[in-house]
Parts: sequence; C-alpha cells; structure tokens
Amino acid sequence: MLKEKISVIGFPMDLGSGRRGVDMGPSALRIADLDNRLRNLGYEVEDLGDVFIEIMEKQEIGDPKMRYLKEVLKTSQTLAQIVEEVLDDGKFPLCIGGDHSMAIGTIAGIASHCRKEKKSFGVIWIDAHADMNTHETTPSGNIHGMPLAASMGLGHESLVNFYGFSPKLKPENCALIGIRSVDETEKQNIKMLNPTVYTMADIDKIGIHRIITKVLKQFRKQVDHIHVSFDVDSVDPTVAPGVGTPVKGGLSYREAHLLMETIAECGCMSSLEVVEVNPVLDIQNSTAVFAAELVASSMGQRIL
Repeated sequence: MLKEKISVIGFPMDLGSGRRGVDMGPSALRIADLDNRLRNLGYEVEDLGDVFIEIMEKQEIGDPKMRYLKEVLKTSQTLAQIVEEVLDDGKFPLCIGGDHSMAIGTIAGIASHCRKEKKSFGVIWIDAHADMNTHETTPSGNIHGMPLAASMGLGHESLVNFYGFSPKLKPENCALIGIRSVDETEKQNIKMLNPTVYTMADIDKIGIHRIITKVLKQFRKQVDHIHVSFDVDSVDPTVAPGVGTPVKGGLSYREAHLLMETIAECGCMSSLEVVEVNPVLDIQNSTAVFAAELVASSMGQRIL
C-alpha cells in the first residue's frame, strides 16, 4: 500500500552488468528532479543517499560465471538491510539503480520484512529480460541476469541463500511483463519455475491495460505486499535510449505510462525499484527524465 513517506535509496551498481555507465543512474534520476516530482504529489521524501560500491577498476572479477560476486553480495547485504529498515519504519522504499542485480538486495530485504510481519509478497517484474539465468546457464557471467532465479531459489548457493533464507519469492507470486529477450538455456529455468510471463507478443495481442489489470487483480487476492521492479529497458529504445541493455520492440511511451498509472490506481504497491538507466548512452538525460516521470505516474500523477 502506498505510504505518505518515501525513502529514496541509491544503488550505483554496474558490477552486475557487462557495460559501464549504469552506476551513474541514481545521479541521473536525481538530476531529473525525482524528489520534487514526488513532493509535488504530496509525499514526504527523504533521500538516504547511495550505498557505497567500490568501482570496477578496484575489483577482482573472480568466478567468470558470476563476475564480481563478492562485491555484489557485500553491497546487496547493505541494501537489503536498508530496505528492511525502511519498511519496518512504515515507509515506502524507492530504490534507484544501477543494474538489475540490485533486485537481489531489494527482494531479500522485502522478503525478510514480510516474514517478520507474517505477510506474503509478490513481484511485478517489468523488463525486456527475464533475468532468470544461473551460473550454469549464463552466457555472459553477468549477475544482473540472475536475480529473479536466485530469489526464487534457483542458482548458486551464495545467491540463493543470500540473507540467510530461501526462497525469497514464490514463483506463483511473480509476474513478468514486457519480456522479449531470453537466452536459450534460460528458457529451461523459466519453464522449471513457471512464473506468470507476458511477452511483448502477448502485449501486442491482449493490450497492456488488460494484462496489468489481470495481474493486479490476482495479486490483490494472494499477496499482502506488491513490489514493482521496473527495468527501463522494458521500454523501446526509441523512447528510452539510455539503458544498460537496449532491445528493439519494447513498450511505447504511453504503454509504459498506462502501466504505471494503472498500478497507482490499484493503490496496492508497497515498494518500487527503477534500474538500468545509463547516462553514457543517453541523450541529454532524456531517459532519466522519462524514468522519473514513470515513477511519478506510479505514485499517482495524472494528465487531469
């Protein structure tokens, strides 16, 4: 449920991806006036700053199948603790990244909070990618392609058992929206875990409003806490060029806003993360501005 007090948490992580630049995503979103957009909607906003992450040049790659694992786990531990504390305090965590390995920490923190409160929780994963690889199926070794599988209990024990328990998320309480780029070996993981998946082809056939309405109706019946994990690469690169891993054929400008507006109308979102804004690939910070506008839409901003 949306709360009046929002805590912004920056996670300037690019160790989980194969391309530099997304570590500047939190700064880009702040420059896009994220805080004031939310204050103008009536929220009390506190910016908790960024989790400290050592730069890539000072890190050892380690296992090539799980690149920079040590630092990813270390910083995800910090992030999980902050998210859990924010929720314990009755506030709304808004996490801004950074690559999508950030979800390892956010989901762990949310799951831990919900365990204490004896609540169930679900994740709406809006992304071009399923991020359901493991160390055995990954073609790149980039951990930002693994967080959803790990959160559901599939993958290397260091990721699966992160934060002391597993699984964090039940597959039946997870819905993926906007998927259009899946590795061949990753498809087997998706079939094994069997979360709800709506590809871009499904969106073309059914329509984004019908899909998100169906997901929200289902989640309101079966979970107490809804977390939205929004990867900006779910949107078409013609709209959002500055993302970590652009893929043609994504959500349109209006589809993305309608999706977030419908989530706001539900009034049932309890946490949000926005990931993969890459200023290095952007044009005059337009993608960060667009992402900040989407956050505002998810928090209740309307045309009229």
